[in-house]
Amino acid sequence: MKKTILSQNATELPESGTWLDLEAIADVQITSEDAAFPIENALGSTLTSGWRAATTGPQVIRLVFHTPQTIRRIQLHIVDKTSERSQELSLAAKLGEELREIVRQQWNFSTHGTTEELEDYRVELNGVTALELKIDPDRSHDPKQSRHVASLERLRLA
Repeated sequence: MKKTILSQNATELPESGTWLDLEAIADVQITSEDAAFPIENALGSTLTSGWRAATTGPQVIRLVFHTPQTIRRIQLHIVDKTSERSQELSLAAKLGEELREIVRQQWNFSTHGTTEELEDYRVELNGVTALELKIDPDRSHDPKQSRHVASLERLRLA
C-alpha cells in the first residue's frame, strides 16, 4: 500500500500519470476571452493567472483534438476570491458523432470560505475527438442579466 501524507492546506492532488500537452494536441474554440487572460494561461503546464471571459454570462471552451485521445483524468481548477455566486459547469466528450455528458455540477463561491473549486475526475474515455466545458458563472440570475464573468485557473487532462 502506498501512503502519502497531505498537508492541511493541500490544494492539489498528487500527480498520477502524465498530463497531456494540450497546446500541442488540440485546437481551442472559445466563446469569449479577456485579452489579459488568454486561454493558453489555463492550458499550459505552468500555473498562471488562468483564463477569463471578456463578457458576462455562460461560456464554452472546446478542445478539438488533432487525433482521437484516451482520457483517464480531468482536473479543473477555478478560483474566485471576490464574489458570492453559484456557478454551474458541465463537461462533455465527443466520442464519434455522439457528445456525451461526463458531469454537470454546481458550486457556490463565497468570499469568506469557498474561493476555489478543484475538481478531479477519473474517467475511461477512448477515442475522444473533442472535450467541451460549459461554465455558467451566475446560476442565481438570468444569464442575460449576469454580473459575473467565467474564469478557469487550469484545465489538465491525463
